[in-house]
Amino acid sequence: MADNRDEKKDDDDLSIPRAALNKMIKELTPSIRVANDARELILNCCTEFIHLVSSEANEVCNKQHKKTISAEHVLNALDSLGFGSYKEEAVAVLAEAKAVAAKKRRGSSRLENLGIPEEELLRQQQELFAKARQEQAELEQQQWIQMQQALQQQQGQLSGATQDEQEDDYS
Repeated sequence: MADNRDEKKDDDDLSIPRAALNKMIKELTPSIRVANDARELILNCCTEFIHLVSSEANEVCNKQHKKTISAEHVLNALDSLGFGSYKEEAVAVLAEAKAVAAKKRRGSSRLENLGIPEEELLRQQQELFAKARQEQAELEQQQWIQMQQALQQQQGQLSGATQDEQEDDYS
C-alpha cells in the first residue's frame, strides 16, 4: 500500500497541477461542463506532451553538445516531432515571457523607481543616522540625569537617617 502511494506521488510530481489545469479548462470552455474522467485524460495528455517535447529538446541539446536546454532547442523539438504548427504560437509566448521577465527586472529596483538621485538618497540616509544618534544621545543624557537624581535622593535619605541617629545619640 505504501508503494502504491509512492507511485501516485511520483506521478503527481511529474504532472501539471490539477488546479491550474481546471482553471485553464474553465477559461477555455466557460459554458461547457467537463467530466472528471475527461479532465484526467486531458491532464495525462498534457503531461505526456510535455514529456515528449522535453525529451526531444534534450536530444537536440545533446546533439549540439550543450548542457542547458534553451528555447531554441524546444522550438526545434516541436519541428522534429511534427508540431511545427505550434511553433509560431510558442515563439509569441516566449516573446511575451521575456517581456514580462524584463519588466520584472526593471520593476524590481525600487530605488530606480523613486526618481531621486542616489546622492540625494545617501544624504537623506546620513541625516536620518545623525538624527538617530542625536536622539540616542539625548535619551542617554536623560537617563544619566535621572540616575544622578536618584543617587542624590538616596544620599539625602542616608544623610537624613544619619542625622536622626546622631540626634538620638545626643538625646
